[in-house]
Amino acid sequence: MGKILGPKCKLCRRAGEKLFLKGDRCNTQNCAIVKRNYPPGFHGPKGKGRLSDYGQQLNEKQKAKRQYNLLEKQFRLTFEKAKGKTGNTAETFIQLLETRLDNVVYRAGYALSRSQARQLVNHGLLTVNDKKVNIPSFQLKPGDIIKIKTNKKNSKVFKDLKDKLKKKEVPGWLNLNSEDFSIKVLHQPDANVIQNNFNVQMIVEFYSR
Repeated sequence: MGKILGPKCKLCRRAGEKLFLKGDRCNTQNCAIVKRNYPPGFHGPKGKGRLSDYGQQLNEKQKAKRQYNLLEKQFRLTFEKAKGKTGNTAETFIQLLETRLDNVVYRAGYALSRSQARQLVNHGLLTVNDKKVNIPSFQLKPGDIIKIKTNKKNSKVFKDLKDKLKKKEVPGWLNLNSEDFSIKVLHQPDANVIQNNFNVQMIVEFYSR
């Protein structure tokens, strides 16, 4: 599976806002947006020019794609899947992105970033309904239960996880049990209450041209 390479802070600077790609670093004074809040490159400090409608749609698409840590092909395929389903395409699209296994692991607080969450899944440290799953794009359904493999709970990567989970606020469509390290999907996420810093309708318009 492909992955985004290169400096992640440049992606935030290009977007002009925090995309929270580097975990806790994004909440410190070392964040690139705090230190250099202008686009990367020789002409960066001059700022951005006015974007056309197409440019605005492209910008929103790029922000969402990078936040969910996806390459263009996988992001587009997810949109086509949402488009093929009945109902509101924008809402279905967000639900498909949110119910990816790597995203749920991130939302539940098991990882500081979606990149780290993908790594946990790729390394086979988690199970879904007591079966090992190492596919980050695995689509979860209501009733699915995600757990850390029994023989991995005491590994270094999950050190102090129990204390962190007790303080973690998770979305209402997930139930987090910090005692047995399990996450249960209660229902499909409500797209209207998911706080995203991109305009999903513009993404729909971009792909519908």
